[in-house]
Amino acid sequence: MRRKSSKTEFFALAAFLVGVTLVLSNGFSGNIFAQSEERIRVEQIEPIGDVLAEILENYVYEPDIDRAVEGALRGIMNSLDRNSGYIPPQGFKSMQEDTDGEFEGIGIRIKTDDHRNVVIASPIPGSPAAKAGLLSGDIIVEIDGVTAENMDLDEVARRIKGPRGQIVKLGISRRSESSRQTERLDFDVKRGKIPLESVVESRLLDGGIGYVRISDFKKHTARDVKDRVQGFKKEGLKALVIDLRWNPGGLLTVSRDLCELFLPKHTLVTYTRGRATENGYMDDMRLRTERSPIIPETMPIMLLVGKLSASSSEIVTGALQFHERALIIGEGTFGKGSVQTIIPLRNPRGSALRLTTALYYTPAEVTIDGRGILPDVEVVMSDEKQRALLDQMYTSYGDDLSLRDSQNHGTVTGNPRTETTIEDDVLKRAVEIIREDPVFENLLKKYHRDPRETQVAAISGEVRTVR
Repeated sequence: MRRKSSKTEFFALAAFLVGVTLVLSNGFSGNIFAQSEERIRVEQIEPIGDVLAEILENYVYEPDIDRAVEGALRGIMNSLDRNSGYIPPQGFKSMQEDTDGEFEGIGIRIKTDDHRNVVIASPIPGSPAAKAGLLSGDIIVEIDGVTAENMDLDEVARRIKGPRGQIVKLGISRRSESSRQTERLDFDVKRGKIPLESVVESRLLDGGIGYVRISDFKKHTARDVKDRVQGFKKEGLKALVIDLRWNPGGLLTVSRDLCELFLPKHTLVTYTRGRATENGYMDDMRLRTERSPIIPETMPIMLLVGKLSASSSEIVTGALQFHERALIIGEGTFGKGSVQTIIPLRNPRGSALRLTTALYYTPAEVTIDGRGILPDVEVVMSDEKQRALLDQMYTSYGDDLSLRDSQNHGTVTGNPRTETTIEDDVLKRAVEIIREDPVFENLLKKYHRDPRETQVAAISGEVRTVR
């Protein structure tokens, strides 16, 4: 056994973990020994080093140091709360691409067929893949000279992605419509910046009712919603439905950006509070709208939410409900009222910590962490029916992204009713309420609930979520 080497690795690992722990406790190495509190903290984490020393010295196999480090980090972060965690390098990169709203690649959606082939489900319109002539149904058989046989979706995606401007060579098997035979085709596709959209459906329903469904909150979400709404206005927009069901949230500041499309300038959207200190609170921040709204304050807005509406989507829900700018339709929200800060790590290279640093509060001055927000008008759909509805919506446009804004929600979207039709009860109820009265003030008087009933503080406003 390489004892000398193991001891060296142990001390390096222990020093690294001490540094991580001090970051989590907001400590600084320069005053560890000057402050008794910091000395106590160092003593408290000493068992981590003792355990690792035993592993490195006595474990029956030569331990994988990198794996031990990652395991230790995961254990530390998982002991805090359900939203804190360790992010490995590949996960951190994917997370950055998702929040940035773009990635570098060729712009295709892929899936596997019944024979485990990796198939192009659809090229994104305007993407390098679409411009190169790749089509839905093309089977990927080779990537940069390497056969794609037995590759899973993750490996295919990893090989196709790459820096903008570089070429990826794809071998494709395509079935000829005329002969019903397959032919081998080769494509050189130059990678580029591919946008990731969060507005996954938008349309104008009968009577000038605009409908926008948002999957999550990325950097450009508010801008994309604004573009859709401005387009509706040109076609005679009379009311708006914003769908945040199944929306897990995203960037905190985007919730403010979205709210300022509809709320008056200088309106409070949310505020955050971190750990209490002698001088107040850490991470104390207030988000207010900074621009004038893009539609009249008298125009009816319905906001659809459900059990999977979380985080930033709940911030929007709480603000629009409290300021009586929208009626909330659906079910109680998830109840994620905490803020996570992403802290990049130097080692392991490319990894990061997701650390809960604050709770956010609605304008009603409550945090709804672990509790959620109740709707003004409750409409319950079972999990089974929601899954069937989503399947119906996706199946209605399949791989043709040009039809994505014509998804089938049942009769409310003008689709014929059949024995197998799944009705979108939540959207249907929102449209019914809009059609009751064109005066939004009257609808508010009839349906709006007191925020003291719908936004209730969780455990006196201070919450610690237990795993």
